[in-house]
Amino acid sequence: MKLLITFLVLLGCSFANTAFAREEFSLWLDALKQEAISVGITEQTATDTMSRVQLLPNIIKLDRSQPEFISPFLDYYQRRVDALKIKRGREMLANHAILLNQVEMQYGVPKEILVAFWGMETNYGRFQGNIDMLSALATLAYDGRRSSFFRNQLMDAMRMIDADHADAEQLVGSWAGAFGNMQFMPTTFMTYAVDGDGDNKIDVVNSTADAFASAANYLSQVGWRKGEPAMMEVQLPANFDWQVAQYNLRKSVEEWAAMGVRPMQPTYLLSNITPKERLINANKLKAKKSKTALHQITYKKEAVKNLQSNQTASISSFKSTLPNVAGHVAIVLPQGWRGPAFMIFDNFDAVMDWNRSVNYALSVVQLANRINGKPPILGGQFAEVGALSFQQMIALQTELNKNGFDAGEPDGFPGLRTQEAVRAFQLSQRLPADGYASPNIFNYLKISQ
Repeated sequence: MKLLITFLVLLGCSFANTAFAREEFSLWLDALKQEAISVGITEQTATDTMSRVQLLPNIIKLDRSQPEFISPFLDYYQRRVDALKIKRGREMLANHAILLNQVEMQYGVPKEILVAFWGMETNYGRFQGNIDMLSALATLAYDGRRSSFFRNQLMDAMRMIDADHADAEQLVGSWAGAFGNMQFMPTTFMTYAVDGDGDNKIDVVNSTADAFASAANYLSQVGWRKGEPAMMEVQLPANFDWQVAQYNLRKSVEEWAAMGVRPMQPTYLLSNITPKERLINANKLKAKKSKTALHQITYKKEAVKNLQSNQTASISSFKSTLPNVAGHVAIVLPQGWRGPAFMIFDNFDAVMDWNRSVNYALSVVQLANRINGKPPILGGQFAEVGALSFQQMIALQTELNKNGFDAGEPDGFPGLRTQEAVRAFQLSQRLPADGYASPNIFNYLKISQ
C-alpha cells in the first residue's frame, strides 16, 4: 500500500512538473511571438506558428544526451559507407547525370561530392525526418542550452513561411530542425538555397534540382575551389614526426613531400604481407580459376615489383599528382598514428563548414571517391581498436589536468584542447605524439575505472 501511495505521489509530481513546464512554455511563446513581429515577421505567421508548436521533452533529452562511446574513425566510416550506399550512389549519379552535370558546371562543385552529401544526410532522400520542425526548434530555443542559436533558426523558419517557401504543416525534419534532401537548417536555407529547376519556387524537400543547386551554392559560397581535391589518403614514412599531423598545422605540398609523405598506393598493403601470406593468397585466387582472379594475381606481382620505385618517388612526381592546389595542406590521423593518414586541402574546410566533425567530413569525401570509382581506404590495418566511453573520456581529461597537461574543463569529448594535452603527455613519455585520446593512453595513465 505504501509503495502504491509513493508511486501515486511521484506520478502526481511528474504531472505537476510537466503542467508547470507547459505553462511556462506557453508564456515564453507569447513573448517570442511579440519579438518575431518586432523583427518583421508577419503577425499571421507568428500567431499561427506559436499556436501550433508543442513542447517536446524528448527533443531536450536528445540534445543533452551524451554518446556512450566515441567511435574510432574506421568504425564510424564503415557503418555509414557500405557497399550498398556506394552502389546506390553510383546509380543516383547515373540517374541524375544531366542535372548534376549542369549544377557542377554552374557552381564548380563535383557531382560526386553532391551525391555523397545526399547519401550521408538522407540516404539519397529516403529518410528526411518526420518530426515537426517548428516544435523541435521552439523546444530547443526554450531549453536554454543553445537558445540563441535555435531562436534564430525558429525566426528563419517563420521567414521561410512568410516568403512562401514552405507551409507550416509541411515543415518536418530531424530532431534538431534540419530538413530536406540535404538536411538544411532554416538559416542555411535562407542564406544559400536557390531555385534549381526554374519554377520560381525553392523546394529542397521534393525537388532534387533545388536540393543539388542549393547544396552546390552553399559549398561554393563557403570556399569550394573548382578543380582542386578535398582529401587524399597518404603513406607516411616510419620516421614521421607525428606531432605535426594536426588539422590546423598547414604546410606546402613540397614540404610534406620533403618529409617523406607519399600518395597511398595499393602496393603499400603488400609491403605489410609476408611472402608466405602472399603465396597463400595467390593460391586461393588460383583455386577460383577465374579471369578476374588471375588478373589480380598479375596485378599484385607487378605491384610488388614496383614497390621500391613507388616508395622513393620524387617530390616532383608527388606534386604532379596534385594539380592546381593553391593553398597549404595538413595531415590528419583520425585514428592515431597506426590508423589511416589523410592529406586535407582547402576544399576539406568547405566540407567541415557543413559539419564540424572530421570523421563526418572524411566519410563524405571518401564516399564521393568510391562513387567515382576510386579505391577504398588502404591504410589502418594495424589501427588501435576500441574507444573510450563518455565517462572514461572525462576521467582521462581529469587525469591529464591533474598531471599538468591542460585538457580544459572535462566534457567527455576529445576536442582540440584535449588533443593538445594528450600530445604533450605523449611527448613527455617519448610516445608517438599523435594526440589521439585512445584506450592505450587511458591505460598508460593507469586511470582507475
